Amino acid sequence: MSKQRMTALITLFVCSFLAVDPAFTAPPKRTAPPTRKFDAHGSPTFVRLDAKPGLNPPLDVDGNFLIGPEYSPAPENETVDGVPQGKVQQFTIDSKETKLLNPGIARKVFGSVDPQNPKTLIVETHEIDYERKITVYIPSQYVPGSEAPFMVIHDGPKGKPNMSVPKILDNLIAQKRVPAMIVVMIANGGGDAQGHERGKEYDTMSGVFAEYIETEVLPRVEKNCKVKLTKDPNGRAAMGSSSGGSAALIMAWFRTDLYHRVLTTSGTFVNQQWPFDPEYPDGAWGFHNKLISESPKKPLRIFMAIGDRDNFNPNVMRDGMHDWVEANNRMAKVLKARGYEYQYLFCQNSGHGVRNAKEQFLPHAIEWVWKGFVPKSGK
Repeated sequence: MSKQRMTALITLFVCSFLAVDPAFTAPPKRTAPPTRKFDAHGSPTFVRLDAKPGLNPPLDVDGNFLIGPEYSPAPENETVDGVPQGKVQQFTIDSKETKLLNPGIARKVFGSVDPQNPKTLIVETHEIDYERKITVYIPSQYVPGSEAPFMVIHDGPKGKPNMSVPKILDNLIAQKRVPAMIVVMIANGGGDAQGHERGKEYDTMSGVFAEYIETEVLPRVEKNCKVKLTKDPNGRAAMGSSSGGSAALIMAWFRTDLYHRVLTTSGTFVNQQWPFDPEYPDGAWGFHNKLISESPKKPLRIFMAIGDRDNFNPNVMRDGMHDWVEANNRMAKVLKARGYEYQYLFCQNSGHGVRNAKEQFLPHAIEWVWKGFVPKSGK
């Protein structure tokens, strides 16, 4: 047997063992994203708060702000003696028991660029069943039987509770800086990006995932946790990071009757939607490319943060619509031009998810997003 044939047979065996198509071309190896400068050509103009670690923008102004490169964790991140602590409950939703997003989807390989449309991928998927963990924070100040404002957080824990947000809210609520709100942390359906359930949930430009939460998640929260959740969109916020951030805005944009407040970090306002939708051919890149500027202004209050080393074109598409920093910069400019209430933080020395910067600004961001909330009378 020739050496070439032996090599081909070994390759075929390995690909079969790993369930990989031998004709598949793997995505280019991802390199570290470059550091983008806050004052690069085309960037929005920033108010500089980078002279001292720990500085956050004022609560009573909108606009663009520069923080870092060093950060000071906010004191609200810590448990404080004497501050009432809320309780956290968890339960699981089986996809087989839901009407929407049942079954889920998954892929084995990333896919290849569609030669007929470079804005999308050809991806082979298969159906899956999945379980979704729901983690609910209930503040100690909640009055049983009353309607509570609440915040949905995407990419909730799939295992034991993450107590970072509950700790922050214990402190903010006790200081009367935010209302006594319930938090619903919703785990994703699995995987990431095109061809996986998480991508279908978070990157699809429609109100479907908001409807899923409304009809499948929130009624179970009320039943299992013995609480009531407000129907007032001004008393509802959506929060997320990466595609969870774009999902937060997508929910509020397409279902403004349900959500008015949005908090995003490293928002995936790029061309990530799959399958291709000719009505929204650029996916979430279309928000700043067209939708916001060409649509009537919506009653949304939006917080955004990005890292100077955030994601840059990390897949095979090379479509010019996969720069997270550029996408968020463009979002800030179009939100300002349209007169939206927004704050945008450009975080120096920070990567995707802005974890080091978030320890400083997240309590501020939550307080800013909820500023101006007044519960409806009688609620």
